[in-house]
Amino acid sequence: MGKKALITGASRGIGKAIAERLAEAGYDLWLTCKNSGQELLRVQEELQAAYGIDCRAEVCDMGNYRSVCRLFDGIGHLDVLINNAGISYIGLLSGMESEQWQEVMDTNLNSLFYTCKKAIPLMLACHAGHIVNISSVWGSMGASMEVAYSASKGGVNGFTKALAKELAPSHISVNAIACGVIDTQMNRCFDEDERRALREEIPADRFGRPEEVAELVMRVIEAPEYMTGQIITIDGGWY
Repeated sequence: MGKKALITGASRGIGKAIAERLAEAGYDLWLTCKNSGQELLRVQEELQAAYGIDCRAEVCDMGNYRSVCRLFDGIGHLDVLINNAGISYIGLLSGMESEQWQEVMDTNLNSLFYTCKKAIPLMLACHAGHIVNISSVWGSMGASMEVAYSASKGGVNGFTKALAKELAPSHISVNAIACGVIDTQMNRCFDEDERRALREEIPADRFGRPEEVAELVMRVIEAPEYMTGQIITIDGGWY
């Protein structure tokens, strides 16, 4: 049986780059997104044509448990779970509505509970598996004007460490990758002056590339089983 991976939030940016890297390594893929179905279908077609893998694309709200359950109804075997789906809210906490807070938490944190709850039995059946959660440096540092995002990613880090301890006896590794500023659509809300000022704070003097995160994901998956419960930072020396 070929290796199989689920990547959430895979229509663009980091998720798309991870999908391409795993396809290159021969993984069959399940890819999800919430709002960009046509983009996801293009990714599916490109990966199947380029790498000859089986790739399935599903529009799925990862912050909705029923939607995640329907997704997993079609997944019978899983070697790798990449929790990448994420959203942000930029603005003062006092101006944030409770519904906006809940959406960030559902998408960035609750989704991990939903996917892991469904993926763990599949991995236990094989006594092996890898879970990689895409986090952020803001999960440990905190960012002004991004309180909800920072809180959700701090939760991702705690979730990762705790679940790693729970699953280590079953030979399932759980790690997180804490990204600095990666050049994706999420960070294109900033104007040129803001982007320049942000770049000047980074010792590497540039934003990271999604492909670099994807390569790190691949190395985490291929790392010895003994590496688990780690929050691995990729930020150009920023923090």
